Amino acid sequence: MPPYDQLVSRPYANVSSETRDSLARFRSRRKVRKLRVDGRIWPYVSYGSGEGALLFLHGMAGSYDIWWQQLESFSSDYRVVSVTYPAVANLSGLRRGIIAILDAEGIDRVSVVGSSLGGYLTQYLVGTDGARIDKAVFGNTFPPNDILEAANEKTAAVGRVMPEWVVMVGFRRNIAQVVVPASGDSPLVRAYLTEQSHGHMSKAQFLARYECVIDGFEAPRPSMPHLIIESDNDPLVSRELRDMLRRTYPGAAVHTFHNTGHFTYLNDPTSYTRVLSEFLRGG
Repeated sequence: MPPYDQLVSRPYANVSSETRDSLARFRSRRKVRKLRVDGRIWPYVSYGSGEGALLFLHGMAGSYDIWWQQLESFSSDYRVVSVTYPAVANLSGLRRGIIAILDAEGIDRVSVVGSSLGGYLTQYLVGTDGARIDKAVFGNTFPPNDILEAANEKTAAVGRVMPEWVVMVGFRRNIAQVVVPASGDSPLVRAYLTEQSHGHMSKAQFLARYECVIDGFEAPRPSMPHLIIESDNDPLVSRELRDMLRRTYPGAAVHTFHNTGHFTYLNDPTSYTRVLSEFLRGG
């Protein structure tokens, strides 16, 4: 990860100094561990104290540190773990990596917070490994569906044959035109995602994550407490998919953010962390 002086320069020049300092400290203080699973290297962080464990799972365009504000907030009460997905193109492969990390860290039971692809993956883990999960959060996500594959089939086909720089230019255009405006023009959302597109995330990772988004499975029936977090102006998860998610999990608690976009945990971390804390501390 880049040192502080690079955070201050583009693309973080318009991010508040307090937030830049926080991210820089996190990146310098928290040791990144690595575990090889199925021939792929999984970077992750694991630290904190407390009897409970809390696993954070990012979306298509994230990395382990996209959750740094929540990780730092919860690390005094929980063992916190956050991973970066390598170029693994199916949910079963992502599961093997995550379970291997939990096993390597000696974590038998965990609460899972996932957003977007991470929320989809959390649903999958509830179905495959529910006995290890205390509580589950499905954030800004969607249930198993055919809608996303149908809507993105042509774009995905073109992306597979385009050079990496073309794919990332398209990604940055979507950030600027769609994602950032929905976040209230958050400088942090713009900076973090722009950074991801400049070498932190490869085309192979991006396309593999898309394959995971459209990897189908039977929706589980969660036996543990579960929470749906959504935003009413999410530009990446349609109202149709949000309604479908609610119908799929009628026993879920639901919290709706207003006008915060797809990355509320970045652009409104205090409110997002409070919602998580209330859910995790509840009965």
